[in-house]
Amino acid sequence: MNGIHDLGGMHGLGPIPTEENEPYFHHEWERRVFPLFASLFVGGHFNVDEFRHAIEGMAPTEYLQSSYYEHWLHAFETLLLAKGVITVEELWGGAKPSPCKPGTPVLTQDMVSMVVSTGGSARVSHDVTPRFRVGDRVRTKNFNPTTHTRLPRYARDKVGRIEIAHGVFITPDTAAHGLGEHPQHVYSVSFTAQELWGEPRPDKVFIDLWDDYLEEA
Repeated sequence: MNGIHDLGGMHGLGPIPTEENEPYFHHEWERRVFPLFASLFVGGHFNVDEFRHAIEGMAPTEYLQSSYYEHWLHAFETLLLAKGVITVEELWGGAKPSPCKPGTPVLTQDMVSMVVSTGGSARVSHDVTPRFRVGDRVRTKNFNPTTHTRLPRYARDKVGRIEIAHGVFITPDTAAHGLGEHPQHVYSVSFTAQELWGEPRPDKVFIDLWDDYLEEA
């Protein structure tokens, strides 16, 4: 999806503000939003790719004017409404909250450290044959889906090198839309700055990419 979230290579957005000794949370409501992700994730209300795609669907102006945790909150509200977990009336405080469905998993205190440290890893143990090996030269495909993808615009139709084979992971392009896990290999692919931006500089960019995004160079 070519949305405002995919900012790589865009101009005119001004400097990135930095804050010395920046706190984890600037407001108390952000502290409350943070654990909601783990709780809702463990409860099976959405997967990480659905979560990311919900943020991608924000209107450009809203996205740019919102903070990091406002993006999170937007995704929670969007997904829980879409899946019928909550109603508009409940969201705005005009109705009594509905009880959870029987059998809904609940995040317990002893699970918190594990969930936060792993971040809901999409790694799976499926036996899938890799299409590439470390050292292979590859070219990224050139496509412009209206759906979720992890291949950024600035890295499409570019030649790179496989640096690390990470193993097998769920494919975000399908998982974000309820189309199954479609497990495949993921690689760290390096691209020179000149390949990406056209300027002869020594820098490199490393991007984690799925088999489906790549072809032989």
